[in-house]
Amino acid sequence: MTLLAKTPTPPYYAVIFTSVRTAGDNGYGEVADRMVSLAEQQPGFLGMESAREEVGITVSYWLDLDSIKQWKQNVEHLGAQKMGREQWYETFKVRIAKVERDYGL
Repeated sequence: MTLLAKTPTPPYYAVIFTSVRTAGDNGYGEVADRMVSLAEQQPGFLGMESAREEVGITVSYWLDLDSIKQWKQNVEHLGAQKMGREQWYETFKVRIAKVERDYGL
């Protein structure tokens, strides 16, 4: 995974996941790596960017809303979501946005 996702010409979708972690790893790192590997195999996945300080922000890019829905229902991803609610996050927010324009270097 590169630092900045190489996305196609818009439109496409962004899932923005912001979170505040609980103390300790509790298996988070290993599962997070597995989720990246799984997402990369998911139809419609375009890329991902992530950063963590006090607040973690992960943005994944998707071809369409159906691709996002299918990823949300992935069995392993459902397990990770459950662990996130129960152990890994003090709080989190998921936002889904349509990217209509992008530009950069």
